[in-house]
Amino acid sequence: MGLRFCSLASGSTGNSYLVRTDDTAVLVDCGISGKRIIEGLNGLGLDVRDLSAILITHEHSDHVQSVRMMSRKAGSAAIYATRGTIHAISDKVPEERCTPIKRHDTFTVGDIEIRSFGLFHDASEPVGYNFTSGGRSLSIVTDTGIVTDSIFDSVKESDALILESNHEVNLLRVGPYPYELQQRILSDYGHLSNEAAGNVICRMLDDRDTDQNPAVASGDIPYVLLAHISRNNNTPDQALLTVRNILFENDYYIGKDVNIDTASFSEPGPEIEV
Repeated sequence: MGLRFCSLASGSTGNSYLVRTDDTAVLVDCGISGKRIIEGLNGLGLDVRDLSAILITHEHSDHVQSVRMMSRKAGSAAIYATRGTIHAISDKVPEERCTPIKRHDTFTVGDIEIRSFGLFHDASEPVGYNFTSGGRSLSIVTDTGIVTDSIFDSVKESDALILESNHEVNLLRVGPYPYELQQRILSDYGHLSNEAAGNVICRMLDDRDTDQNPAVASGDIPYVLLAHISRNNNTPDQALLTVRNILFENDYYIGKDVNIDTASFSEPGPEIEV
């Protein structure tokens, strides 16, 4: 089998993803309890000691809740993060235990090539990641208020994309969050809305010319997992509806031009082969 991934949990209360090949397993973020991560790994036939690396996107608690425990349990796994993130989690993991990376670094873990890229979020040097193995690629883009040209260029050719679809703007504006928190979420350093996610997917499809791209012409369409969906300002159904409507307005259709699913707040999803 080729490059595969699974969302162990994704949402405002905790995020963790597994990316693997037959020979290499990489955990991205530890935002849920270590017990749940280990159970998720076991459900995929993996032991925590099978992890080759742990990648951290940024230091917010919904991404590093159990990084201390996981760094101990997966004792041989290298921990990768930017220097800003490493410093911010130094109370959880000794800095010497971590391998610092820069934005737009490329490094290899086993048979997976990984490239980091900067995101816009109110954290210390947040990054997303692109994974490539066997000619297939996956990108993870969550916790960013905007998708710049640089971010888009980092992910536009991905075969699969885990993409933030955090909130429905109207639900956020009338919801329970105080005004200051609403403004933070809506800012360029906040979170992507359903509409923003839909526009990114449309731009991704616009960029693929089926007449010149043999993979797309043969029906190998991209897969998108809508992630980091808010419990208070969104629902999976609402995220999918808004994105579907934006695609329809641009003459794109789910199942024909792109496959789209939504990630569960708290349960492991199916493992997807890229």
